[in-house]
Amino acid sequence: KDGSKVTTVVATPGQGPDRPQEVSYTDTKVIGNGSFGVVYQAKLCETNEFVAIKKVLQDKRFKNRELQIMRKLEHCNIVKLKYFFYSSGDKKDEVYLNLVLEYIPE
Repeated sequence: KDGSKVTTVVATPGQGPDRPQEVSYTDTKVIGNGSFGVVYQAKLCETNEFVAIKKVLQDKRFKNRELQIMRKLEHCNIVKLKYFFYSSGDKKDEVYLNLVLEYIPE
C-alpha cells in the first residue's frame, strides 16, 4: 500500500527560531480539496501523532499571508502550525507551500 511509505523533508518549525530540521511522516492520504490546494492527513514518525498537511501553490510574486499569520498565532481555538516546507510541482517552475498543521478529527 502506497500510504505506508515514509517521506522525509527539511521543515521549519511553525513557531520559534527558523531552525529547519528533518521531519518524517507516513500514512499519507487526501482528506480535502479546495480551490487553493489539497489537504492530506499524515502521521509524524517521531511522535506518531496525526497532522494535516495543507499543500498550496505558491505565487512567487506574493509572500504567503496565511503562513505569516499562522506563524504569529497561538490560540486554543486555532489549529497550530507545527512546521512548514516547500516542495516542487509537476511543472518546472511550480513551488508548493506545505503547512503541517495540528490534525482535528471531524
